[in-house]
Amino acid sequence: MEYQIEGRPLPVVICQLSAGETMITERGSMCWMSPNMKMETTSNGGIGKALGRMFTGEALFQNRYTAQGGEGMIAFASSFPGDIRAFEVGPGKEIVLQKSGFLASEAGVQLSVFFQKKLGSGLFGGEGFIMQKVSGTGIVFAEFDGHIVEYELAAGQSMIVDTGYLAAMDATCSMDIKTVPGVKNALFGGEGLFNTIVTGPGKVYLQTMPINNVAGALQPFLSTGN
Repeated sequence: MEYQIEGRPLPVVICQLSAGETMITERGSMCWMSPNMKMETTSNGGIGKALGRMFTGEALFQNRYTAQGGEGMIAFASSFPGDIRAFEVGPGKEIVLQKSGFLASEAGVQLSVFFQKKLGSGLFGGEGFIMQKVSGTGIVFAEFDGHIVEYELAAGQSMIVDTGYLAAMDATCSMDIKTVPGVKNALFGGEGLFNTIVTGPGKVYLQTMPINNVAGALQPFLSTGN
Protein backbone atom coordinates (compact mmCIF):
# COMPACT_ATOMS: atom_id res chain seq x y z
CA MET A 1 0.00 0.00 0.00
CA GLU A 2 1.23 3.46 -0.96
CA TYR A 3 -0.33 6.69 0.23
CA GLN A 4 -0.12 10.47 0.12
CA ILE A 5 -1.65 13.04 2.47
CA GLU A 6 -2.91 16.23 0.84
CA GLY A 7 -4.97 19.32 1.58
CA ARG A 8 -3.95 20.58 5.02
CA PRO A 9 -5.66 22.10 7.00
CA LEU A 10 -8.57 20.06 5.57
CA PRO A 11 -6.57 16.91 4.85
CA VAL A 12 -7.30 13.72 2.96
CA VAL A 13 -5.18 10.57 2.69
CA ILE A 14 -5.24 8.88 -0.74
CA CYS A 15 -4.24 5.20 -0.68
CA GLN A 16 -3.13 3.13 -3.67
CA LEU A 17 -3.72 -0.59 -3.05
CA SER A 18 -2.44 -3.67 -4.82
CA ALA A 19 -4.92 -6.36 -5.82
CA GLY A 20 -6.26 -8.10 -2.72
CA GLU A 21 -5.11 -5.45 -0.26
CA THR A 22 -7.67 -4.31 2.34
CA MET A 23 -8.24 -1.10 4.28
CA ILE A 24 -10.38 -0.74 7.41
CA THR A 25 -12.25 2.43 8.35
CA GLU A 26 -15.14 3.73 10.40
CA ARG A 27 -18.53 4.48 8.95
CA GLY A 28 -18.52 7.67 6.85
CA SER A 29 -14.74 8.13 6.56
CA MET A 30 -14.42 7.03 2.91
CA CYS A 31 -14.79 10.01 0.56
CA TRP A 32 -13.98 8.55 -2.89
CA MET A 33 -12.61 5.33 -4.42
CA SER A 34 -12.09 3.43 -7.64
CA PRO A 35 -14.93 1.17 -8.90
CA ASN A 36 -13.07 -2.08 -8.10
CA MET A 37 -13.03 -1.47 -4.34
CA LYS A 38 -15.38 -3.96 -2.66
CA MET A 39 -16.96 -2.88 0.65
CA GLU A 40 -17.88 -5.27 3.47
CA THR A 41 -19.31 -4.20 6.84
CA THR A 42 -18.04 -6.26 9.77
CA SER A 43 -17.72 -6.28 13.56
CA ASN A 44 -14.02 -7.05 12.92
CA GLY A 45 -13.28 -9.38 15.81
CA GLY A 46 -16.69 -10.10 17.27
CA ILE A 47 -19.20 -8.21 19.36
CA GLY A 48 -16.82 -7.88 22.32
CA LYS A 49 -14.21 -5.94 20.36
CA ALA A 50 -16.96 -3.97 18.61
CA LEU A 51 -18.36 -2.80 21.96
CA GLY A 52 -14.86 -1.89 23.08
CA ARG A 53 -14.38 0.31 20.02
CA MET A 54 -17.77 1.94 20.62
CA PHE A 55 -16.68 2.79 24.16
CA THR A 56 -13.78 4.81 22.69
CA GLY A 57 -16.07 6.78 20.39
CA GLU A 58 -15.83 4.63 17.26
CA ALA A 59 -18.67 2.91 15.41
CA LEU A 60 -19.96 -0.52 16.44
CA PHE A 61 -19.12 -1.85 12.96
CA GLN A 62 -16.24 -1.18 10.61
CA ASN A 63 -16.05 -1.12 6.83
CA ARG A 64 -13.46 -3.21 4.98
CA TYR A 65 -12.50 -2.09 1.46
CA THR A 66 -10.62 -4.57 -0.73
CA ALA A 67 -9.10 -3.98 -4.18
CA GLN A 68 -10.40 -6.61 -6.59
CA GLY A 69 -9.03 -7.62 -10.01
CA GLY A 70 -6.14 -5.16 -9.94
CA GLU A 71 -4.85 -2.03 -8.26
CA GLY A 72 -7.38 0.12 -6.41
CA MET A 73 -7.58 3.61 -4.98
CA ILE A 74 -9.45 4.85 -1.92
CA ALA A 75 -9.38 8.17 -0.03
CA PHE A 76 -10.27 9.02 3.57
CA ALA A 77 -10.93 12.61 4.66
CA SER A 78 -10.57 14.19 8.08
CA SER A 79 -13.80 15.28 9.77
CA PHE A 80 -12.32 18.49 11.24
CA PRO A 81 -9.63 21.03 10.27
CA GLY A 82 -6.31 19.68 11.43
CA ASP A 83 -3.85 16.99 10.49
CA ILE A 84 -3.73 13.35 9.36
CA ARG A 85 -0.70 11.37 10.56
CA ALA A 86 0.47 7.92 9.51
CA PHE A 87 1.92 5.54 12.12
CA GLU A 88 3.63 2.21 11.49
CA VAL A 89 2.58 -0.10 14.34
CA GLY A 90 3.99 -3.49 15.23
CA PRO A 91 5.15 -5.55 18.22
CA GLY A 92 6.65 -3.08 20.70
CA LYS A 93 5.53 -0.12 18.54
CA GLU A 94 1.94 0.31 19.71
CA ILE A 95 0.42 3.77 19.95
CA VAL A 96 -2.38 5.35 22.00
CA LEU A 97 -4.77 7.76 20.26
CA GLN A 98 -7.32 10.26 21.48
CA LYS A 99 -10.94 9.16 21.49
CA SER A 100 -12.24 9.05 17.88
CA GLY A 101 -8.71 9.62 16.54
CA PHE A 102 -8.72 6.50 14.35
CA LEU A 103 -9.39 7.28 10.67
CA ALA A 104 -8.34 4.19 8.68
CA SER A 105 -5.73 1.44 8.66
CA GLU A 106 -4.40 -1.64 6.96
CA ALA A 107 -6.21 -4.87 7.79
CA GLY A 108 -3.58 -6.09 10.28
CA VAL A 109 -4.16 -3.22 12.70
CA GLN A 110 -6.32 -3.71 15.81
CA LEU A 111 -8.14 -1.21 18.07
CA SER A 112 -8.85 -1.63 21.77
CA VAL A 113 -9.70 0.50 24.81
CA PHE A 114 -6.75 2.07 26.61
CA PHE A 115 -7.26 1.74 30.38
CA GLN A 116 -5.63 3.96 32.96
CA LYS A 117 -3.62 2.45 35.80
CA LYS A 118 -6.00 4.36 38.06
CA LEU A 119 -9.41 3.61 36.61
CA GLY A 120 -11.22 6.03 38.91
CA SER A 121 -9.20 9.01 37.71
CA GLY A 122 -9.90 8.00 34.13
CA LEU A 123 -13.63 7.82 34.74
CA PHE A 124 -13.82 11.19 36.49
CA GLY A 125 -11.21 12.95 34.43
CA GLY A 126 -13.54 13.74 31.57
CA GLU A 127 -14.09 12.62 27.99
CA GLY A 128 -10.49 13.24 26.93
CA PHE A 129 -9.23 10.40 29.10
CA ILE A 130 -10.98 7.54 27.30
CA MET A 131 -8.43 6.64 24.64
CA GLN A 132 -7.71 4.01 21.98
CA LYS A 133 -4.77 1.62 21.87
CA VAL A 134 -3.63 0.69 18.36
CA SER A 135 -1.71 -2.57 18.02
CA GLY A 136 -1.20 -5.36 15.49
CA THR A 137 0.89 -4.84 12.36
CA GLY A 138 0.52 -2.24 9.62
CA ILE A 139 -0.05 1.44 8.94
CA VAL A 140 -2.76 3.39 10.76
CA PHE A 141 -3.96 6.87 9.85
CA ALA A 142 -5.09 9.13 12.70
CA GLU A 143 -6.87 12.48 12.51
CA PHE A 144 -5.94 15.26 14.92
CA ASP A 145 -7.44 18.67 15.69
CA GLY A 146 -5.40 21.67 14.58
CA HIS A 147 -1.59 21.66 14.38
CA ILE A 148 0.48 18.88 15.98
CA VAL A 149 3.52 19.53 18.19
CA GLU A 150 5.75 16.55 19.03
CA TYR A 151 7.88 15.98 22.13
CA GLU A 152 10.26 13.12 22.87
CA LEU A 153 10.19 12.32 26.60
CA ALA A 154 13.10 10.52 28.26
CA ALA A 155 12.50 7.79 30.82
CA GLY A 156 10.94 9.40 33.89
CA GLN A 157 10.48 12.78 32.19
CA SER A 158 6.94 14.17 32.54
CA MET A 159 4.76 16.81 30.94
CA ILE A 160 1.49 18.34 32.20
CA VAL A 161 -1.17 18.60 29.47
CA ASP A 162 -4.54 20.33 29.70
CA THR A 163 -7.65 18.28 28.95
CA GLY A 164 -8.11 17.47 25.26
CA TYR A 165 -4.67 18.57 24.03
CA LEU A 166 -3.13 15.09 24.20
CA ALA A 167 -3.67 13.72 20.69
CA ALA A 168 -1.49 10.60 20.86
CA MET A 169 1.46 9.01 22.61
CA ASP A 170 3.68 5.99 22.28
CA ALA A 171 2.33 3.08 24.31
CA THR A 172 5.64 3.09 26.20
CA CYS A 173 4.51 6.31 27.88
CA SER A 174 2.38 6.22 31.02
CA MET A 175 -0.46 8.56 31.83
CA ASP A 176 -2.13 9.71 35.03
CA ILE A 177 -4.96 12.12 35.80
CA LYS A 178 -4.61 14.62 38.66
CA THR A 179 -6.89 17.33 39.98
CA VAL A 180 -5.76 20.94 39.73
CA PRO A 181 -4.28 21.84 43.15
CA GLY A 182 -6.11 24.42 45.24
CA VAL A 183 -9.84 25.12 45.39
CA LYS A 184 -9.45 28.67 44.03
CA ASN A 185 -7.32 27.46 41.11
CA ALA A 186 -9.80 24.73 40.24
CA LEU A 187 -12.91 26.90 40.48
CA PHE A 188 -11.68 30.22 39.07
CA GLY A 189 -8.57 29.38 37.04
CA GLY A 190 -10.57 28.60 33.90
CA GLU A 191 -8.42 25.55 33.11
CA GLY A 192 -10.82 22.85 34.32
CA LEU A 193 -10.56 20.48 37.27
CA PHE A 194 -8.13 17.90 35.85
CA ASN A 195 -4.76 17.75 34.15
CA THR A 196 -3.07 14.88 32.34
CA ILE A 197 0.43 13.87 33.44
CA VAL A 198 2.32 12.05 30.67
CA THR A 199 5.58 10.34 31.59
CA GLY A 200 8.19 8.88 29.23
CA PRO A 201 9.95 7.17 27.67
CA GLY A 202 8.34 7.82 24.33
CA LYS A 203 6.93 10.42 21.98
CA VAL A 204 3.82 12.51 22.68
CA TYR A 205 1.73 14.36 20.10
CA LEU A 206 -0.11 17.49 21.27
CA GLN A 207 -2.87 19.18 19.26
CA THR A 208 -3.52 22.92 19.23
CA MET A 209 -7.29 23.01 18.58
CA PRO A 210 -9.26 20.32 20.47
CA ILE A 211 -12.71 20.05 18.96
CA ASN A 212 -14.37 20.23 22.40
CA ASN A 213 -12.74 23.61 23.03
CA VAL A 214 -13.94 24.88 19.66
CA ALA A 215 -17.48 23.71 20.41
CA GLY A 216 -17.40 25.46 23.78
CA ALA A 217 -16.16 28.71 22.24
CA LEU A 218 -18.93 28.65 19.61
CA GLN A 219 -21.73 27.72 22.01
CA PRO A 220 -22.63 31.31 23.08
CA PHE A 221 -23.07 32.30 19.44
CA LEU A 222 -25.25 29.27 18.63
CA SER A 223 -27.67 29.68 21.52
CA THR A 224 -31.26 30.58 20.74
CA GLY A 225 -31.79 34.31 20.55
CA ASN A 226 -28.15 35.27 19.84
